[in-house]
Amino acid sequence: MKRVQFAATYPERLVHPLHRQVIESGPVTRAELLTWSPTADATTLFWCDADADATAPVVRATDSLVDSELVEDGGGTYAFLRQDDYEFAPAVLDAIAAARVVFLPPVVFLETGEVRFEAVGEAGALGAFHEALTDLGDVTIERVHEFERTASPSRLTDRQRAALEAAVAAGYYEVPRDGTIADVAAALDCSTSTAGELVRKAETAVIREFVAAGEED
Repeated sequence: MKRVQFAATYPERLVHPLHRQVIESGPVTRAELLTWSPTADATTLFWCDADADATAPVVRATDSLVDSELVEDGGGTYAFLRQDDYEFAPAVLDAIAAARVVFLPPVVFLETGEVRFEAVGEAGALGAFHEALTDLGDVTIERVHEFERTASPSRLTDRQRAALEAAVAAGYYEVPRDGTIADVAAALDCSTSTAGELVRKAETAVIREFVAAGEED
């Protein structure tokens, strides 16, 4: 089973309306389709690399929009959208529907015009899908490696995850550092030594998974 990362650039007639807004000059340079529902009302969750004020007009460019909710997360804005149509070009949807592969989120829309996404399947099915896409636009295979199931994220225990979250909230990873392990201990209501051990083990798990992912590439 292979995992392939694609980069595709479609002609204007096939570009999604939201992506068209990203391509045009503006604060939003990257939009990520994180998840979508298999329902008729086309519920989707996007993330954009700009604040809510800049993201709002990008979202409103979709004629099918019924309702939306924008939530800033510090590094960008989550856009929870309810539409009456996905607004992808029929030719693109037909290629996806006919593919004997599965797709991994996110689908990334870049200001360069590229769409980046990953697909998983047997080599023959991935090759056929690639061939179908090349009939629609310029398509590049950026990476190919074996697909392996991995725990997400980083095989952290609930306690380790809580320690990392407390460390981030306390400013422990800011430059210069604002928080301390004592702040983490206070948030978790545990001793400083216990908090330090939890943070170290969590960091080790995250770093090991990062290195392992790099080796796969």
